[in-house]
Amino acid sequence: MEAVFSYIISLGASVMMPILFTIIGLCIGLKFGKALQSGLYVGVGFVGLGIVTALLTTNFNGPLKNISDIYELQLGIFDMGWPAAAAVAYNTAVGALIIPICLGVNFLMVLTKTTRTVNIDLWNYWHFAFIGAVVYFVQGESLGWGYFAAIVCYMFTLVMADLTAEKFQQHYDLEGISIPQPFCQSFVPFALAINWLLDKIPGFSKLDIDAEGLKKKFGVLGEPLILGVIVGGLIGALSVKEWNLDAAKIILSLGVIMGAVMELIPRITKLFIDGLMPISQKTKEVVEKKFNGKKVHIGMSPALVIGHPTTLVVSLLLIPTVLFLAVILPGNQFLPLASLAGMFYLFPLVLPITKNNVVKTFIIGLMALIFGLYFVTDMSSDFTAAANSVYAATQDAAAHVPDGFLAGALDFCSSLFGWVIFRSCKSLDYIGMGLLSGFTVVMMFINRRRIVADEKTPPLPLPCSEGSNYLQE
Repeated sequence: MEAVFSYIISLGASVMMPILFTIIGLCIGLKFGKALQSGLYVGVGFVGLGIVTALLTTNFNGPLKNISDIYELQLGIFDMGWPAAAAVAYNTAVGALIIPICLGVNFLMVLTKTTRTVNIDLWNYWHFAFIGAVVYFVQGESLGWGYFAAIVCYMFTLVMADLTAEKFQQHYDLEGISIPQPFCQSFVPFALAINWLLDKIPGFSKLDIDAEGLKKKFGVLGEPLILGVIVGGLIGALSVKEWNLDAAKIILSLGVIMGAVMELIPRITKLFIDGLMPISQKTKEVVEKKFNGKKVHIGMSPALVIGHPTTLVVSLLLIPTVLFLAVILPGNQFLPLASLAGMFYLFPLVLPITKNNVVKTFIIGLMALIFGLYFVTDMSSDFTAAANSVYAATQDAAAHVPDGFLAGALDFCSSLFGWVIFRSCKSLDYIGMGLLSGFTVVMMFINRRRIVADEKTPPLPLPCSEGSNYLQE
């Protein structure tokens, strides 16, 4: 069974997702042609997103390493990126059965009214498998511990998806959709706390600046394309060892590439929307019918909304900032490289809280990433042990850690949820298991009370937020 799941995952998202969503579309009643078209749109979207993110990882890894060499940085944790985390996740006994087990848990939670989210974002189930796999190795290859960590993460994420669903739907004008992705959800506590504190500062709430506002106030400099060129050129300038014509070529090339990324991602996002919306709408109809018309949320990938202008602007501003902080923060040993392309996934659930305010979103992202760097550093030795074990057993190149380095990745190691589960299981053992279980049960109980109370209230029409405008552009 493990080999079957490993083979399926090895196909990659661009192949696996069209097959998966075509099957799902047929199962829920879509005609074959429509189901196939939806699946292919999703696959093409992943291909496009892969090409764009590869522009970052391929073209910026070398310059960022040059920056490390020039300034004599001693950072011993190699950024493996999410592919290594996914390889560890699915090449273990925990990952082999994570999808059917979690789908079963999801079904039971919907039946018991402890969640309204039906999580069909199957690709991102690797996040749950990853934290389960790390705990599996931490606890001496214990399947019980591994599945416990994965399932607790899954259950809590479903509750968080419910709690954030209303604001998310209003902000992006995506009725019936929630985001049960733990990496995105882990930034919600930071967003709520920091946004609340910033609103307490006199006059700060008047700094209502968003990406569209930057366009109006700063003209061409407010365009994400131009900001990308500036940030890319800046990274290029810092990476130059000798100033000559080749140096100018590097600076200009990196500027244009970063600008291209800023411009292309919103266009690629539309492919995900075109592919996922027919399936989500049909699934919503089917689930509501099966549950006697009760309200449900369809759990989808955050890729639906990562093309928002504020997300793009803040992500690119944070890239050089987090690189600088990684160098100067005492105790940090992790320099993000491959993970930088995933910076966009920090903000899908932050924007509904900050209402697209660039300043607030930047501060929240900055604080979350500072903590995240230390989370990655703390988890690196156990991530390395898990990766080495997987590589020895499977020879999967994605899990191969370079000699002399420890393994790290922003996604999923910098997640608050993942780190709390990891540290609780490692340091507190059964006490940690009890605390995690108790907290999750309490959250499920609170969510159930909300669901039951809401079922007694007549539904209101979903307002359209300005935050959704970019989807129609």
